[in-house]
Amino acid sequence: EGLLALPWGPRCAAILGHLLGDEYGREELEAASAAALDFPVPLVPAGRGLHALELFHGPTLAFKDFGARFLARMLALEGTRERLVLTATSGDTGAAVASAFHGVAGFRAVVLYPAGRVTPLQERQFAALGGNVLALAVRGSFDDCQALAKGAFADAELVRRLGLASANSINIARVLAQVLYYFEAVAALRGAGRGTPPVVAVPSGNFGNLYAGLLARRLGLPLKALVAATNANRTVPDHLDTGEYRPRPSLATLSNAMDVGSPSNWERVLALHAGDLEALRRALRWGSAGDEATLESLRALRDGGYLADPHAAVAAAVLRERLRPGEVGVFLGTAHPAKFREILEEGLGIRVDLPPALARLERLPILAEPLEPELGALKARLGA
Repeated sequence: EGLLALPWGPRCAAILGHLLGDEYGREELEAASAAALDFPVPLVPAGRGLHALELFHGPTLAFKDFGARFLARMLALEGTRERLVLTATSGDTGAAVASAFHGVAGFRAVVLYPAGRVTPLQERQFAALGGNVLALAVRGSFDDCQALAKGAFADAELVRRLGLASANSINIARVLAQVLYYFEAVAALRGAGRGTPPVVAVPSGNFGNLYAGLLARRLGLPLKALVAATNANRTVPDHLDTGEYRPRPSLATLSNAMDVGSPSNWERVLALHAGDLEALRRALRWGSAGDEATLESLRALRDGGYLADPHAAVAAAVLRERLRPGEVGVFLGTAHPAKFREILEEGLGIRVDLPPALARLERLPILAEPLEPELGALKARLGA
């Protein structure tokens, strides 16, 4: 109760201090979190009794700014050795990591992304910076990119020689930063006179965001339920429905950042519940929305006065199906709608104005290099 009464900044520092214990001094932790999380996290009405927690008001207009910016500041506290930050992205992670480390002395950032499977603006956010940021367009899917990153980190000698650090949700520092905004959702609802624990729908691909919500709940945050909302990549909903876990090749959808067929954080989610699938089923609600349902959800949200991106639309669609009478529903808005303007303009027939941060990207050339989905090719490019 005391935490929820605190303003955003002091609450973040208090939660991070609790989670990290005495690994960092209180003053340096407060300074790092204040510098990293210096943008608003508004909870706004989204029509039909729903609320959207907007997580896209950071520099790259996506929720990945929380984890990437916090991670950059924590790595900077660890010493002066040059580090190579390697990340795989299905869209927004790469932009956040590139932004957080671009031009920062002592760091190189390498972004692996599936060629042709991110939007043009997403690509420009990490592939047009140059300098100490290298973008590698992998001829394959996000799962191929993720496999390359995992292969690199499994090579102890490579990690030592290059000073490799992960900026995917493999790195727990990123997940800890994501825990913070779940507290903000409940605090904002209480400030608006809605004291009932909410049902929070999470657009889910690699499942780090859902894992962060489950951690927040374990810390005592009053959440009625968390809703795992996926697109046509139904590996996790099928697991929860049938009990069988069957990773599979990912499918390309309108909500591309969630196009993951073998989510790496699902193992963490299971471990948090000691592998007890029934306990996990009691903690979660779940469902999926294909492209047609995503467009229908975008239209319904727009008709209710709220413009969303496709990922938020997936979460809203599943939330409507799983919300029970009298419950308070919140879905996470994980990216600015303008990042998906082609989809919104073609699917909804509406014009989407670009924020200045995105508009200036349109004039920049793509500097990415192609890469075969082979670990040997990645090691060669990294200079190993």
